[in-house]
Amino acid sequence: MATRKKTNTKKRKVGNRTSKKNNKIPLKERLDNVYNDERYRFFSGIFISLFSIYLLLAFVSYLYNWGTDQSQFSIPFLKYIADPDIVVENSTGKIGARIAHFFIYKLFGIASFAFLFVLGLFGLSLIKIKPMSIKKSSKFIAFGIIWTSVTLSFFIGKSLPILGGDAGYKISNWLSSFMGGIGTVLLLLIILFAFLFFTIDGFLLKLSGIFKNLPETIKNVNISAPLNQNEKKMSENSEVENIEPDNKNISKRVVIDLDTNEPLETVNRRNFVLNDNGEEKNPNNELGFEIKNTNTEEEETDSEIKNAVENAEVLDDKLNGRLALNVEKNNDILTDNISNESLEDYDPTLDLSTYKRPPIELLEDHKSDDAEVTNAELISNKNKIVETLKNYKIEITKIKATIGPTITLYEIIPAPGVRISKIKNLEDDIALSLAALGIRIIAPMPGRGTIGIEVPNLKPKIVSMRSVISSAAFQKTKFELPIAMGKTISNETYVVDLAKMPHLLVAGATGQGKSVGLNVVLASLLYKKHPSQVKFVLVDPKKVELTLYERIEKHFLAALPDAVEAIVTDNQEVIKTVSSLNVEMDARYMLLKNAKVRNIIEYNKKFISRKLNPNNGHKYLPYIILVIDEFADLIMTSGKEIELPIARIAQLARAVGIHLIVATQRPSTNIITGVIKANFPTRMAFKVASMIDSRTILDSPGANQLIGRGDMLITKGSDIIRLQCAFVDTPELDEITEYIEKQQGYPMPFLLPEPETGEESTGDLDVGKKDELFEEAARMIVGLQQGSTSLIQRKLAIGYNRAGRIVDQLEAVGIVGPSKGSKARDVYYQDEYSLEQLLNSL
Repeated sequence: MATRKKTNTKKRKVGNRTSKKNNKIPLKERLDNVYNDERYRFFSGIFISLFSIYLLLAFVSYLYNWGTDQSQFSIPFLKYIADPDIVVENSTGKIGARIAHFFIYKLFGIASFAFLFVLGLFGLSLIKIKPMSIKKSSKFIAFGIIWTSVTLSFFIGKSLPILGGDAGYKISNWLSSFMGGIGTVLLLLIILFAFLFFTIDGFLLKLSGIFKNLPETIKNVNISAPLNQNEKKMSENSEVENIEPDNKNISKRVVIDLDTNEPLETVNRRNFVLNDNGEEKNPNNELGFEIKNTNTEEEETDSEIKNAVENAEVLDDKLNGRLALNVEKNNDILTDNISNESLEDYDPTLDLSTYKRPPIELLEDHKSDDAEVTNAELISNKNKIVETLKNYKIEITKIKATIGPTITLYEIIPAPGVRISKIKNLEDDIALSLAALGIRIIAPMPGRGTIGIEVPNLKPKIVSMRSVISSAAFQKTKFELPIAMGKTISNETYVVDLAKMPHLLVAGATGQGKSVGLNVVLASLLYKKHPSQVKFVLVDPKKVELTLYERIEKHFLAALPDAVEAIVTDNQEVIKTVSSLNVEMDARYMLLKNAKVRNIIEYNKKFISRKLNPNNGHKYLPYIILVIDEFADLIMTSGKEIELPIARIAQLARAVGIHLIVATQRPSTNIITGVIKANFPTRMAFKVASMIDSRTILDSPGANQLIGRGDMLITKGSDIIRLQCAFVDTPELDEITEYIEKQQGYPMPFLLPEPETGEESTGDLDVGKKDELFEEAARMIVGLQQGSTSLIQRKLAIGYNRAGRIVDQLEAVGIVGPSKGSKARDVYYQDEYSLEQLLNSL
């Protein structure tokens, strides 16, 4: 027995030694682990940044003292360092002087200062301060160092060696002996031009903007990147947009071992190899964790953005000059449906030909440097998800993470035989293990063959309005009414067309981003459309949410002829406004019928090509967008009187270019009725209080699991997409509206037609226009001896406007007296007998 125990002990010792050998991590991987340590990166960043400042002082001091210290640099390096009797004039000592001598004298002269710039950028990037992209600027810096050194050496020679450096002198000397002086100058110019031509988008266009005397044909050379193609296309179509460079999203795809949690870059190199079919496989047969980081962006500098806007404005000025035709041409008498090729197309923007869209600089970036998802957070969430699933005996084969601005989507592939419903039921358990709000499980992910688990980031990222407006998705869109709502989980700008929705229903609890969402919709259209192309009818019962847009009433707003304010804030005026839109809708349908077209796009295209005669009532039709900020308040005060005309507009107005955007913070069934939901296929939900409210707005749960602050779900039928709504602050909107207000506008807001109302004047009652509830209301007033509009509204369960009309009718026939302000009206009939005699005589 003793012998057997000793043998087992020996085996255990040998096994421990073997396991230690097997667990020994290679030096390269250990170095990678140290590099990925946040503490090491921060310390290294501070050290490198300070060292770059030290070298900057050494380089500057060398420029003044290089001649005095020159004799010391011929001494061998070890003796130079060790001998205390050797003294230099450089303010940074012998080390700084020697380094400066090597870079400036031996290498590239004063161009070597660019090395310090790159070193400083690298140090700042390690501590997460990124003033500009190192990768983007490195090619310019490398070319600039060599080209500047060679050029200075060629023209100055060795008379002042610190300007071009020894390396630059040797290269220029070789070129001179090979090609001669003139050939070298031409070669340097050609190399500079070629570099700028192939690295700067639209170089020829920008060059022609500087030198006005260059031939006009150079400006139209179609050899540039997409930005110049857009500019050329705009010039051909007589449309100008403020094109902004798009932020390029770089996806970082890495695989991490699920058991060892090794750093991302290390495992990406070691853990996956290719099989015989060229596909990735895991040689250790281990579970992998794939991370797709969509938040890494190459920043565009302010100068580039400014140049892009200036280019668009140059085109705008030229187009306005070319299109500055006499406005009277638009009123020439034409025959119906006969095109006159001798006349140019009608341009509705000529009325405000000098109008310019707001520049992108009015919007702020709202960047937060610390709002990044760290590797530690990803690995921690992954481990907790896997551990929770293992506790319930659910095995998975792979996890993939996609990092978004607000949430991270973890897609898992369950092992064969695992039921999806089993994972779906663990939603609360996963939320408990992660200690996070807003956990949402999508089982399965449509078209992906995975199960999605959406987990909020510890530090959400703000999606600025500037980032979505300047994106290529918004700038290059051909939508009629484009709206840049925000960014998806994959960090892509989400752009929708309001004309195809065709109406939008917005719901969300107070303070969850609903009003900001409305401002995003309006700001998107202000950045994309001309005042002649779109008009807004704004209804703001709160009286504070949409008042900023009152400044642009002569540019973009529509109102009733007798309206005191262009923005409707009184609930009693809303019914008149909606009734007026019904009249406008019917009138537009008559125009479409006479023009023999089916929708507003075909009609306007026909009118622009001068195939419709303005003398026959035809005119250019702008889009009209009715925005109601608090729909629940209207339903409570007006009931069916407001619901039915809105439902009629929602059913019929799409073809004539009238669209609705309705917002409410109470998505209950008595507010969002079946009639409303049936005509609003596109619905947008911010965070709501309960699952019932989520089902009311989206017909499915999910909105109750959002995290707020712009986190939203949007559905256009069956698919539900999660977005982070863009953020636009009040000062930004203030600057946008102020910029538009300062430009020339129309003499007055766009006038809507007079509404069809049943209001009576104080005189004889027209029996044909008597309200159906007139007699019932009269009997009730006489019976209670109290002439009050609110009493009729409450007892007969009707809206305030209708009750007011009934009271006016009662006053016209002499049943009640005139208004006394806050007091009830006098009742002139004391008994029902005399009242019945009056009613029979009417």
